[in-house]
Amino acid sequence: MVHLDTSVLIDALTGPRRSAPRLRAAIEEGERIQLSTLVLYEWLRGPRTTAELHDQEALFPVETAIAFGTAEATRASRLYAKLRRARGREIDLAIAACALEHGASLWTLNPEDFSDIPDLTLA
Repeated sequence: MVHLDTSVLIDALTGPRRSAPRLRAAIEEGERIQLSTLVLYEWLRGPRTTAELHDQEALFPVETAIAFGTAEATRASRLYAKLRRARGREIDLAIAACALEHGASLWTLNPEDFSDIPDLTLA
């Protein structure tokens, strides 16, 4: 299972859609790809066209987003307390915690933002 970071969603569904072929291939290969509600929040708050929102909904309907609940919040807070450079990275830590709680790897275009998170596998 793979959780997407917002960077991949934006890169796959906006502008030149550079990550679209890789995303399409992963889906066709049967990879289970999900979004957390945190990624959905970051995606929806940006300027999105109707077509982009339609594509997102076709691939990742909002009702299937993985909720950031109690277990995820607890893990994110532990990461925040453990990591040296946590301040200012709260959303990234929460996205990572959600992936970890669900046994998923995280596909990101910003691996340096997540490289110090213990046990997190980057796709």
